[in-house]
Amino acid sequence: TRTRKSMIIGIDHGYYAIKTRHFSFPAGIVAYTHEPYTLQNTLEYGGRFFVCGTGRQPLLRSKTANDNYYLLTLAAIAKEIRQRGETQKCSVTLAAGLPLAGFGREKKPFRDYLLRSSQLADGLRPVRYCFEGTPYEVTIEDVKLFPQGYSAIAIHPELIQNEPSVLLMDIGGWTVDLMRLDNGVPNAATCRSLELGMIRCMDETKEQIRRDTGLSVTDAQVERVLAGKNCSMDDKARAIIQRQGRLYTERLLSAAMEAGFDLKAMPVVMLGGGAAVVKGNVRPQDGLCRVFALLNDRVNAEGYERILGQLSGDVGKA
Repeated sequence: TRTRKSMIIGIDHGYYAIKTRHFSFPAGIVAYTHEPYTLQNTLEYGGRFFVCGTGRQPLLRSKTANDNYYLLTLAAIAKEIRQRGETQKCSVTLAAGLPLAGFGREKKPFRDYLLRSSQLADGLRPVRYCFEGTPYEVTIEDVKLFPQGYSAIAIHPELIQNEPSVLLMDIGGWTVDLMRLDNGVPNAATCRSLELGMIRCMDETKEQIRRDTGLSVTDAQVERVLAGKNCSMDDKARAIIQRQGRLYTERLLSAAMEAGFDLKAMPVVMLGGGAAVVKGNVRPQDGLCRVFALLNDRVNAEGYERILGQLSGDVGKA
């Protein structure tokens, strides 16, 4: 029999999506006072119902500004517990991340936010809730925070082998986090966070289509065309999306150069939800040194788990 110890669950709290080792779902959440028509993706907590993973939520300067990210965290924990075949009454240690540019400033508030209902003066208290009709009793024992982007290298160390300097470009929903690694170590002075994430690209693309064709396409349609996949769509709208993808890529590369990173001098490792779009729009004439894209958008969450597992002597391969 295996000794019961705290299960490590890595969560990447994105503006656009919540990612764990096994799941990626939109960071939108809708509250209901009564039970909704379906229990799919429905969280019941504190006497209210929340449907998780619908659309995206309004942009917040701080993820601790309301309860949404806490509720999405509870949903993510339930999904992972079920996927791993663990019992619904258990203890977890969360491994999460923050952009390195604001890491020191945001670390304590975000940790307190995720721990709030478990840590009491007289010990730990479990959080009780239902997800998709199943009751859970989860004790969040601790929250460990790691730099976003850098943790992905824990999964793919081969990308920086024999490279004295590498640029990490984490292309998220709202921000693009840039960080230079020198001999495998993040150079904190080089960290930049640009408000040029995929939400900007999507909104500008939809607006351009409305202006030029009068059509109102959805985020899901734009995403699919940007990813180079088939879907039924007006040819003119499709061409606009493809053109906007290239314009966004040009603007992002230009902003990275302006932020002091010479993309023609060192390799770039791209990750995050926008990595596939940007990689697909990089052309030989851009003259970039080399571009590697980590197309699995769950790589940050996996990295947090891997690092914490190594630190605690458990590789977390549940």
